[in-house]
Amino acid sequence: MQIYTYPLGPLQTNSYLVVNEETKQGIIIDAGMNPAVLIKKASDYNVEGILLTHAHFDHMGGVEEIRKAVNAPVYVHSVEQSFIQNPELNLSSNWSMTGQGIKGKPAENEYKDGDLLELAGMKIIVLETPGHTPGSVSLLIGKHIFTGDALFQGSIGRTDFPGGSFTQLKKSIFTQLFTLHDETVVYPGHGLTTTIGKEKKENPFLV
Repeated sequence: MQIYTYPLGPLQTNSYLVVNEETKQGIIIDAGMNPAVLIKKASDYNVEGILLTHAHFDHMGGVEEIRKAVNAPVYVHSVEQSFIQNPELNLSSNWSMTGQGIKGKPAENEYKDGDLLELAGMKIIVLETPGHTPGSVSLLIGKHIFTGDALFQGSIGRTDFPGGSFTQLKKSIFTQLFTLHDETVVYPGHGLTTTIGKEKKENPFLV
């Protein structure tokens, strides 16, 4: 498994292209704005799914452009299906850089906690990690966890947006993420990678 990271858009949102180099299959995790560089790399692979950790505009702003380019279905938690289509819910209506706001077509697939997806020869476990948004998920592939805006290197996601909850986010992290092996590598929605063990010991919001 090879993981390519692309910080996209004005908020430098990490979009990930996760691929099997032998079979030339892959998936995309989160669909940031201005995704041309991601699309160019993804054209070398058969992309089988576009998986959203949550549906704030900086994580789904490029979803229509990417979906059209790679011809792959979109996955989102059922709670946030409406976010994709509603600029107020995905917060794009609050950012002047998005013009009139961002709207996308409904996701083809919805997932929930404990779902096992088999895409591109990979087994992907869906873990619900709400708190930043009501339908936030983290996606576990082997010893790699893609946490969206739940857990960052040395920080956690904001909880002051509509639907956010600091108490719920901490519970998500402790019950869903911190139960993983310490060597599990964390791929966050913004910033650098880290590990579960490092965040257990050093994250100032969680120690």
